[in-house]
Amino acid sequence: MNLVRFAAALLLSASLFGQPPLRVDYACPPEDLEAFGMSCSADDPCPIFLELSSVEAVGAKLFVAGNIHTGSATLYTVLLASEDSGKTWTEPLKPIRAAAFEQIQFVDSANGWISGESIDPLPRDAFFMITADGGKTWRQKPMFEDARSGSVAQFWFDSRTTGQLVLDRRQSAHITHEVYQTKTGAEDWEMTESTTKPVVLKGRKEPAEWRLRADGKVYHAERRASSGWEPVANFTIHIADCK
Repeated sequence: MNLVRFAAALLLSASLFGQPPLRVDYACPPEDLEAFGMSCSADDPCPIFLELSSVEAVGAKLFVAGNIHTGSATLYTVLLASEDSGKTWTEPLKPIRAAAFEQIQFVDSANGWISGESIDPLPRDAFFMITADGGKTWRQKPMFEDARSGSVAQFWFDSRTTGQLVLDRRQSAHITHEVYQTKTGAEDWEMTESTTKPVVLKGRKEPAEWRLRADGKVYHAERRASSGWEPVANFTIHIADCK
């Protein structure tokens, strides 16, 4: 079953046992083929892939984020949402061109963030998607006013206003890790450290109850149960062939 891009209507889940995985729809518009330099034909089609980078649960709500891409270019961000623990799904946020979503975090039932960056072709212009209504609506907030290379490697909020992040920037032969803090819920950031040594944010923890697992053909969103990992939703990785 396909999940039509840009639609907000609920669709039946295709992640149940015995059902095919959910597929994010991509129609190969001519303007994308031109903009991304895709030379595709019936004899030599351009495969399009889904990449999921994070999963977050807020009560019965479930979010997965990532991007769709070719073998060499990132095309659009992807955010998928379920309000019934993975039974039905929507794509509530219009995708952002030439960008990718990375990590999701909610600190309560209302306030959440998604980190992202433009990719053209390297990561730059890091930004956050911010929600204050449990993911019903989102707004984009750039980290910087000016253009800047780098991507958010990790972030962690301990309240709706205070948080930290690590911005990775490649400079010559090494990567610089810049640590920033905010007291305004990602409205603005102040750098507190710059180092070439690895950084792990204090208080940050990986979600123990949820994970994403890829088997080469399908992403599996899984929840930890007493007997192990329990499948909740499946998403096809190879979603289209542009011709």
